[in-house]
Amino acid sequence: MAGHSKWSKVKRFKGAIDAKRGKIFSKLSKEITIAAKTGGGDPTGNPRLRSAIQAARGQSMPNDNIERAIKRGTGEGNEAARFDEIVYEGYAAGGVAVIVEAATDNKNRTAAEIRSIFVKNNGSLASTGSVSYMFHKKGQITVPRSSINEDQILELALDAGAEELTTAEDQYVITTSHDQLYAVAEALKNAAVTTDGQKFTFIPDTTVPVADESVAQQILRLCDALEDDDDVQNVYSNLDIPDELLARLPA
Repeated sequence: MAGHSKWSKVKRFKGAIDAKRGKIFSKLSKEITIAAKTGGGDPTGNPRLRSAIQAARGQSMPNDNIERAIKRGTGEGNEAARFDEIVYEGYAAGGVAVIVEAATDNKNRTAAEIRSIFVKNNGSLASTGSVSYMFHKKGQITVPRSSINEDQILELALDAGAEELTTAEDQYVITTSHDQLYAVAEALKNAAVTTDGQKFTFIPDTTVPVADESVAQQILRLCDALEDDDDVQNVYSNLDIPDELLARLPA
């Protein structure tokens, strides 16, 4: 868990995740479309869609954008579109494992782009299963620390079926099993707990410490480039960079 937290810290430090508003809306829109495609366009009966809409509203996405994304998923009118979800696995410099979640309307284009990004940044794509076995897919819910005290949120989360509660800088991070994310989120909502968001995430079983500055920069450049790709939704890694090295790296 510590390694996952460290990687989250790296991403916050670098500011690489969805730095541009247009990127945020594009990724959120794709998630809404896929959720509507797989579970229907009614959020009351589709927990994934409900979660995606919550995330979009949390980023102030206009309702018109949300509605268009739902229609693309359900195939209504001129808004119909089809995205496929694909998971790529690979290695960055230093043997660091990387998982990439993408949503694309052109598998060949996306595969070529992802492969090119890995190669240009001293990494390599790997076969399916060669990296994912090092991770477990979990649910993750974030709650503002200012909204509730730790004892209260810990009791509510565990009673709802969560596995763990950790404390970040300004948030509580609740970890659930993969199949309990929506149930725990719903229980917190019913208890009037304010949440920042909920999502699925890959958490590494073990991490790879990287103490060499040049290697760390190569890995971060790879992850930045992947996250900047229009088809990429999420990037996960088992990278572990010491705080002192992280502080020296250029933002």
